Amino acid sequence: MVRMPAVAGYFYPGQAEELRTLIKSLIPEAPKKERALAVVSPHAGYIYSGRVAAAVFASVIVPEMAIILGPSHRGIGPLFALQVEGSWRTPLGDTPIASSLAKKIIKHSSLAENDPRAHNLEHSLEVQIPFLQFFRSDIAIVPVCVSHEADLASLEEFGQAIAAAVKEEGKEVLLVASTDMSHYISQKEAEHKDFLAIKKIQELDASGLYQTVLKENISMCGFQPTTAVLVACRELGARRAELILYQTSGDITGDRREVVGYAGCRIV
Repeated sequence: MVRMPAVAGYFYPGQAEELRTLIKSLIPEAPKKERALAVVSPHAGYIYSGRVAAAVFASVIVPEMAIILGPSHRGIGPLFALQVEGSWRTPLGDTPIASSLAKKIIKHSSLAENDPRAHNLEHSLEVQIPFLQFFRSDIAIVPVCVSHEADLASLEEFGQAIAAAVKEEGKEVLLVASTDMSHYISQKEAEHKDFLAIKKIQELDASGLYQTVLKENISMCGFQPTTAVLVACRELGARRAELILYQTSGDITGDRREVVGYAGCRIV
């Protein structure tokens, strides 16, 4: 089963050479790379969030496998929808599913299901893959679509299941939490709210992030995937998390009255 691209030509270029050239132009000069457990990366159109995504992926050594968690914007599927077989296609080629790892996650989680349909039109995972392919052409992935109905207890369970699966697999795996930050508020308000959430990420505080987003009414669409990733990183022995780059759409368009925030974080 090949999952065909849903937003190629819209969120990012639909032709391989154009896409490769764009990613190359977004990468900062001489990035300092480090082995990492996870990254937090935005998922808007590359014209808006591509520089943040490129900066964070350029800051890590991308291993042979990645688990990508993103929010379900359409509300399709179970709490945690995986695809356990097949591949995902982008203009840069086909990336295989890491089937063994995906099946281990389902084995360790009572809430995860194999449901490829949940992924058909979802962009939050797809837009991460060209960056992974650019930095590691032979990468294999486990895509995970996270329902907006996932509560803290379920995210804790699933994060622990990811960590257990990674440990059992016995290979280096990069976790990718796909999220944008605040949506459609002023630059000043977005920066204030977003850095409340970023502080919790930097503190590796999964429950703190979850509670802060709800308490402060932060429109961070992927706070649930990010919470699960923080839980997994805790179980995998994370030492620190750092902000690589923060921008808003206003930095691109010049309109700072209504912006979307983008944060790129590295967890090691």
